[in-house]
Amino acid sequence: MARGGKSSEQWVTVGAHRLKITNLDKVIYPETGTTKGEVLDYYARIAPVLIPHARDRPATRKRWVNGVGTDDAPGEVFFQKNLDPSSTPDFVTHRVIRHTSSANDYPLVNNRATLVWLAQIAALEIHVPQWRFGRDGEPKNPDRFVIDLDPGPGVSLTEVAEVARWARALLEGMGLAPLPVTSGSKGIHLYARLDGRQSSKQVTAVAHELARALEADHPDEVVSDMKKTLRDGKVLVDWSQNNGNKTTIAPYSLRGRSHPTVAAPRTWRELASKSLRQLGFAEVLERVEARGDVLDPLRHGDAHGDAHGDTHGDTHAAEHGAERAAEGDRDRLATYRSMRDAAKTPEPVPAGAPTPGDGNSFVIQEHHARRLHWDFRLERDGVLVSWALPKGVPTETGKNHLAVHTEDHPLEYGGFAGDIPGGEYGAGHVDIWDAGSYRLEKWREGKEVIVTLDGDRLRGVRLALIHTGRGDADAKNWLIHLMKDQPPPDARTDAAPPPARPRSTRALPKPQLATLGSTSDLARHEEDYAFEMKWDGFRAIAEVSRGAIRVMSRNDLDLTATFPELSDLLRAVTVDVVLDGEIVALDRSGRPDFGRLQQRAGLTRAADVERARREVAVQYLVFDILERDGEPLGQRPWRERRRILEQTVRSTGAVQVPPVFDGALDAAVTSSRGLGLEGLVAKRRSGAYAAGRRSRDWIKIKHNRTQEVVVAGWRPGNGSRAGRIGSLLVGVPEGDGIRYVGRVGTGFRERDLDEMLARFERMSRATSPLDGVPSADARDAHWVRPELVGEVEFAEWTSGGRLRQPRWRGWRIDKAPAEVRVKS
Repeated sequence: MARGGKSSEQWVTVGAHRLKITNLDKVIYPETGTTKGEVLDYYARIAPVLIPHARDRPATRKRWVNGVGTDDAPGEVFFQKNLDPSSTPDFVTHRVIRHTSSANDYPLVNNRATLVWLAQIAALEIHVPQWRFGRDGEPKNPDRFVIDLDPGPGVSLTEVAEVARWARALLEGMGLAPLPVTSGSKGIHLYARLDGRQSSKQVTAVAHELARALEADHPDEVVSDMKKTLRDGKVLVDWSQNNGNKTTIAPYSLRGRSHPTVAAPRTWRELASKSLRQLGFAEVLERVEARGDVLDPLRHGDAHGDAHGDTHGDTHAAEHGAERAAEGDRDRLATYRSMRDAAKTPEPVPAGAPTPGDGNSFVIQEHHARRLHWDFRLERDGVLVSWALPKGVPTETGKNHLAVHTEDHPLEYGGFAGDIPGGEYGAGHVDIWDAGSYRLEKWREGKEVIVTLDGDRLRGVRLALIHTGRGDADAKNWLIHLMKDQPPPDARTDAAPPPARPRSTRALPKPQLATLGSTSDLARHEEDYAFEMKWDGFRAIAEVSRGAIRVMSRNDLDLTATFPELSDLLRAVTVDVVLDGEIVALDRSGRPDFGRLQQRAGLTRAADVERARREVAVQYLVFDILERDGEPLGQRPWRERRRILEQTVRSTGAVQVPPVFDGALDAAVTSSRGLGLEGLVAKRRSGAYAAGRRSRDWIKIKHNRTQEVVVAGWRPGNGSRAGRIGSLLVGVPEGDGIRYVGRVGTGFRERDLDEMLARFERMSRATSPLDGVPSADARDAHWVRPELVGEVEFAEWTSGGRLRQPRWRGWRIDKAPAEVRVKS
């Protein structure tokens, strides 16, 4: 490939294709004097490692026809999607993507000539999605996952690398093997290989959950919201680039910055360096010549390190241990030993190969590693064949759990409990959760295992392990299933599974209530308070007692059947507790959405609950602990209860312990507004728990005005609402009656109106239960018994005591009419 040169026009042969190139001595990067000839040379030489990561992906280009300019005077950039057929060479493969109102023809970077041509037209940056076109020309599911770690003002690249390591731990816990790429701009990209079975929408949802989890674990360093106002001093975890319509800078692409930096694949060892920096194109060429493509595992699925000593963690070894055994290794513990140093870990590390036997022991170990999971091990041919169960043994026949096949373990491991040191494979605490023997019903190697357990906890429990993988990428993935049909009596152990323990029926404490206040109420004494975010949901007291749970609303409604997700409490705690918290439904941005929660309210039939649960998941946000192992804690100060809460309750599944805001009041208010939350609650650090009472020890500060109301009637609608409810007539208790405060006609979903009408027909009455209803509003009203409480959002109170611009928010199933008060 020619470099430099004085001729303004040349013809070169790239592969089997002739290509005209021009102006090789034109300076593209003024800060470094890098010419167009050098840019073409870079892309020609980097093509063997760039093309595999861009092949069959529609390429969006960013062009700097007159160069990138300088920091003080940036060059003009053109963002180009559609190809110009009149100037596109014949050797460029291209595909059309049809949008709602248009169709764009994109080039595919499938050969070196195309890459050089893009450089010739000053397309310095090449951006591609995480999916490819199939042979039929249609988009396939994504074959890779990506998150972009983008530093906000004041954040260094080494701090971004720290967030990358946190993300790595989470991704490996999900069974993915992430690989880092310094973006060539400011941040770091993390890629992981996918099997192509999930849609872009599904992958995006997982990425969003990962971003929220990182933010929850590290709220001072990480943000998942795209708002620029929230990013000072933090790293944005941009999860959105997994969207099928989004693109990411292709690995090995140049960047159009003042210096010719590159989106450069790196090793995890490099990311640990304090001198970590973005790499220039000359450095990247030298690296590739010496080391090859360190991102190659992204295409071939082997992320167990590279040829130069870097390692990508223990996940790969766990994933492939079973594969190696299946390939016929004579020593089935070779993989196990290769992952452990007997001088550093207390785990048993036998020296010799196992002796085949016919034992039938089993053990289930509770493993508090990076993420809590349970290890299920069955003795077979002298080893413990092992699976990791992220969610434990299933407790329902209709709900299978993932089982990840790991390396065989020695028989001695069946008695191991203790601490694996930090830095070692599987670092964390191990306990024996259950152990005993099993009766084998079926063992089809690599396909299916059915056993009946005889353990201390699981007696007579029949389980099936079923391999679900369709190829090498899925070889580790199995399902564990609780069998519905139990074996005949003569084939079972001498005891059936223990019956479900009865729930307690004692009265639970009433929740403490907060007093409405303002920032001025706290200005002089804010150091006496801690600040928690105010969650927009249903307040609930939860009890875990003798292996059973009970969830009660503040007005004594039993919510246990309505929100079965809260059974995760049994995994979140290891002792009996009574907790205070809020049940919330999250929107796509991870914020509580009271309207979505309405879809779950009041349901008790199992089929209805399960149907709604598929549409709207809930979480229980725990913020106080009232009892622990039978010991009342309410009289202890808040600061002590908070410490006990954090020690007792582990965030898992639908149960989460939100962080306390550690900072000044103004900053807490700003964060709450920025996160789009309802407000915050200031809690006096020295305050006891005032069960069932409203206390100045808890002061709530709300950003939007809301008011609980008693629904007492409705008026028919017109137009599109003809024959349906047009507005609700609402009031608030006052004296011995209920004072009318206005009509609410907005904020309803169509389904809400239909459900209300059916409900009100069963509650009708002849006369108005409200005081002070104007004749104009009462003229065509239908009245109902004042038994239901709703919540509205409004602008202000009028001088006549009416709600101005009220908007319906939803039913308050946790409130009774007598509890409704006017909020000042």
